[in-house]
Amino acid sequence: EPRSPPPSPCCSQASMAAGGSRWRSYLGVIVSRQGQRVQQFQQAEDILLTLLEHVHGAEPRFLVDYCRNLEAFEFTLRASEDAVTVEVPLRLDGDALRVRPCQPGDPGTCHLEVPSAVTGVEDWTSAGEIERGGGTVRHLAPGKVLQHLKELLVSAIVHCQRRFLLQPGDLSAENLKEDAMELSLSVRGGWKTVRFDIVPVVRRQQEPLRLEGRQRGRGFPEGSLQKATSHFLSRSSAHLPVLKLLWAVDTLQGPRLDSLRLLEQLSSQDWREEDGRAGLSFDHLKMVLLWSTELFPSPEDWQDLEGSVYRLLVVLLRCLATRRLPHFLRPEENLFHGEPLDLASLYPKVEAFAQDPPRFLRFHFGLPASAKGLQADPEVGALLRLPAEDGAYWDTAYFDILLSQVTGGGAMGVPAPPLTVPGTGLGLPPRAPGPWQFPLPAAHPAAAAGCPICSPRGLSREGSPFPSLTTHGSAQLQVYRIQDNARRSAMSQLLAKVQREIPTRS
Repeated sequence: EPRSPPPSPCCSQASMAAGGSRWRSYLGVIVSRQGQRVQQFQQAEDILLTLLEHVHGAEPRFLVDYCRNLEAFEFTLRASEDAVTVEVPLRLDGDALRVRPCQPGDPGTCHLEVPSAVTGVEDWTSAGEIERGGGTVRHLAPGKVLQHLKELLVSAIVHCQRRFLLQPGDLSAENLKEDAMELSLSVRGGWKTVRFDIVPVVRRQQEPLRLEGRQRGRGFPEGSLQKATSHFLSRSSAHLPVLKLLWAVDTLQGPRLDSLRLLEQLSSQDWREEDGRAGLSFDHLKMVLLWSTELFPSPEDWQDLEGSVYRLLVVLLRCLATRRLPHFLRPEENLFHGEPLDLASLYPKVEAFAQDPPRFLRFHFGLPASAKGLQADPEVGALLRLPAEDGAYWDTAYFDILLSQVTGGGAMGVPAPPLTVPGTGLGLPPRAPGPWQFPLPAAHPAAAAGCPICSPRGLSREGSPFPSLTTHGSAQLQVYRIQDNARRSAMSQLLAKVQREIPTRS
């Protein structure tokens, strides 16, 4: 039986093992905190449920939902201090209410019209437009519901303090004074404080959400998308469907949620603004994972941690470059709109991690890891600047091409294809070596052998092209040979379109 050729020097086993060990060690620390976070959540949740039970006793129209598995599941995935959304169902026949069309320019909201047959909610409704018959149409008034719930929560807090059910420091209600569409309470769980955003909701049975122009459920377990959206109604009720989809993703093969954990830790540690402003939220990264699951539907896309992380990274880079992150269930809604994010400063931080992960895969308590010395990749930049309005650039073929450029190897098991003549990249002049790489000599064994991973894009100072990105072996980012002829064909067709879109520079 013929032996396999020995690996080239740039694909050394030592470098491979060191890089893979760093990824696994970083993730291992994150996962080791999971049990402690579960205990913290449960302790804080016990206090919150005590308050909500008192609210229900005073006003039976506010129900207590004891099924908090999804919220606990989400909390253990995070490293950030983002609030946990807690829904308080209203005792209303949601199927008897009529959903009015969404407001122009605000597709995530809708009005709930209360028919005259529905009684017992007069203090929660407001008169609206006049009907042809002379009567008025009643609408459920969220402000009145929130005010009622706020008053009952304050009463519950006072009651529990008098009965010594709350200890000093267990709870802070300062944010209840804020005028928002949710009621925020900070509750102590062990030594950690958990912030809960309490949102009253109306639940109703309805047809699963129809996602126009998309392959329904592609990449997700069969039927999971329909089940998750069967109670989907408006922005405030999108929270649970998203968590159900996240739960469904966890049943799939591969380290998908581990990829989310890793990027969320990086975001909270190194991608925050130095002036204290928040960076990407966990909600943003959840959407990136859901889109990545749909855009990379093959199990081979999710074989190892590094490869999975890079599939999330290319989707995130595209969103940052176009300043648009579509909601997975409402693609017309941009989740970056109205957020206090400095996307211009956030993009180079994310790109720096994609170029040199070892620099960032470490825990520290000081300033964020520096991205100095890393230069932007003009080839990747040219791909990311393609028009966001063209749906072809939000599809699997586009992200396969983008992934091959970001990693320096072929996403489909072949080298990253040149988009113009060989050696010029994406219609750009040949790239000068960046600070993290120097040219691969033509006489190098890997170059002579036509190694599909150790391509002439450059050899890093650590001895591999793009440190920890594209070396051989299971410990590093694998470049899988996905046996999908339709996907390969779509990639080739889009490549021709990209050649026409990107202007050639002299």
